[in-house]
Amino acid sequence: MKLTKRELEVCKYLILGFKNIEIAQEMHLSKHTIKAYISALICSFDAKNRTELAYMLGKENII
Repeated sequence: MKLTKRELEVCKYLILGFKNIEIAQEMHLSKHTIKAYISALICSFDAKNRTELAYMLGKENII
């Protein structure tokens, strides 16, 4: 699966265990934008939640 530069950046912080608000602060975006990114990624990877998404990202060596 091909991810955008922004999606990869969100994934990096997600794997590190950052909360949405922390990711938003690091990326200078709103927490609502980060929530939208993570929701879209969860759907794209057919994950049940952000924890499973992080596991899948690590397992597939996406990051």
